[in-house]
Amino acid sequence: MTITSTDNPRIKAIAKLKKPRERRRSGLFLIEGHREVERAIAAGVTIDALVVCDELLGDAELTTDQLDVLRVSAGPMGRIAIRDSPPGVIAVAEQFATRLDDLQLSDNPLVLIAESIEKPGNLGAMIRTCDAAGAALVVADAGTDLFNPNVVRASQGSLFTVPIAVAEAGHVIDWLATHGISVIGGYPDAPGPPWGADLTRPTAVLVGAEDDGLSSIWDGVAEPVRIPMAGTADSLNASVSAALLLYEAVRQRSR
Repeated sequence: MTITSTDNPRIKAIAKLKKPRERRRSGLFLIEGHREVERAIAAGVTIDALVVCDELLGDAELTTDQLDVLRVSAGPMGRIAIRDSPPGVIAVAEQFATRLDDLQLSDNPLVLIAESIEKPGNLGAMIRTCDAAGAALVVADAGTDLFNPNVVRASQGSLFTVPIAVAEAGHVIDWLATHGISVIGGYPDAPGPPWGADLTRPTAVLVGAEDDGLSSIWDGVAEPVRIPMAGTADSLNASVSAALLLYEAVRQRSR
């Protein structure tokens, strides 16, 4: 049977997962899009249900083995979706653990610490960059929840493969000291560029909130560095700053 009504009780319940309060209450979240859903399944994310619209899915093949599949028309899919153009599939998935003390690190770790990032698109882009750079991600004093549909969408499935933790900044500082990880932080008035710092050792790259930058709790913890800018702009997008700093570490480590 295909659900055609946007007022179907199950459709209404799934649509509520776009709200942070309902995600916290239920422990569930939404994954939009064929590629993202397939990557979540491949990574072992627990899927409670797949909402599938065959007319929007087209010829794309979809893994549905042993999954609860809810067939819908375009109207109900539009009610559930965040995107203006609804995808052919949306998964209802169980949130996974993000405890800092469980974070798996490499022998010479590279970690991005994102403090108080409020824009879901920025956080999702940072997750993609961590995936590309081989870095873990620690979200300190989260400004948006990791399972926001726009974070999931912007990560393009990297959310399910990057080692990720969420914690308070004070706990993160203690954790860094315990693991012997040095910290560099992006400050607009820092005396030198990131290539003047040694990023070949266990390193955390620290990026602050879009409007306020890094909080004072990091003073004396992070070595300040500055991304040089030749024009009139006095700041960069937080996710762009994170990418530049991470790839300076990648550059140093590849020599």
